[in-house]
Amino acid sequence: MYSTYTNHCIPVLVLTAVLLATNVSGNLWCYKCVSSEPGCTVDAVNWFIHSAITCPRSDDKCVKIIDRKGSDLLITRDCLSNIIPFRRDIPADRFEGCRPAATQPKLAVYVDNSVRELDLKKDYFSDTTYCFCEFDEWCNHSLKMQSNYLIIFTIALLSLILFH
Repeated sequence: MYSTYTNHCIPVLVLTAVLLATNVSGNLWCYKCVSSEPGCTVDAVNWFIHSAITCPRSDDKCVKIIDRKGSDLLITRDCLSNIIPFRRDIPADRFEGCRPAATQPKLAVYVDNSVRELDLKKDYFSDTTYCFCEFDEWCNHSLKMQSNYLIIFTIALLSLILFH
């Protein structure tokens, strides 16, 4: 009876160890890069060059910002809490999905600066889109959601262990 009990406890212990190992931190993992850097293109991120960061807040979201003006395209990937102090055009609706940026009619109204490169009014890009995601690790990889390969690998490993 003792050996049967032990044989049934081993898969439960393995499952618990795997779940604890995969959930080391309760925070979301996101990519952090700008498309002017190598390995951070419009469609994908080279994970070998740009490692993921953990978002500082527990209720954070991954963000992908797409700035366009004609053929110029700038992609920024980061955690929402890292972007909030620098961007004033973040939409109020921050649920999963993509939406246009909020308008900023009173930005730099009292500034008289003739240096266009400073872009104080933030009006260089004519179209800005924010894409938010929070239900999958590294989800700001591209416009479509990517599946979490760690979960798939864990399920496959557990099914091999339990049903072997």
